[in-house]
Amino acid sequence: MGEHPGIRRADDADAEAAGRLLDAFNREFDEPTPGPGFLAERLRALLAEDTIVLLAGTGPDGIAVLRFRPALWSSGQECYLAELYVRPPERHRGLGRELLRAALDAARSQGAVRIELGTAETDVAARRLYEHFGFTHREGGSDGPVLYVYEREL
Repeated sequence: MGEHPGIRRADDADAEAAGRLLDAFNREFDEPTPGPGFLAERLRALLAEDTIVLLAGTGPDGIAVLRFRPALWSSGQECYLAELYVRPPERHRGLGRELLRAALDAARSQGAVRIELGTAETDVAARRLYEHFGFTHREGGSDGPVLYVYEREL
């Protein structure tokens, strides 16, 4: 990721650090987590399949997880930005912006024709970042109806 200084694509050797970041993310927001060890093993498997993980900073201090699948309405790929996280002490320094910029470039390089994500209504900082980069939660443009992301445990 030469275009994005300080951002690199993770490989198997980075799985432990990536697992720790994802575990910290869920703990920060009081979400359940299977623990960093499980996450590291899961990432190793996903990296061999349909996932790109980007790491930012020397700690590493930030992570973006991109999942890909074939698109239905075109011959390209669809990308889901599953996670974007920067450790609290490193926030407000542009690391999230660089991670998102690198994630968009990585998605394009994989042939993605669209990228989607979900975030909480209360996560105003994340929403501001995504909207700055052209993401919308309105169908068909700024005056369209609100889009919803639904989820359910199975």
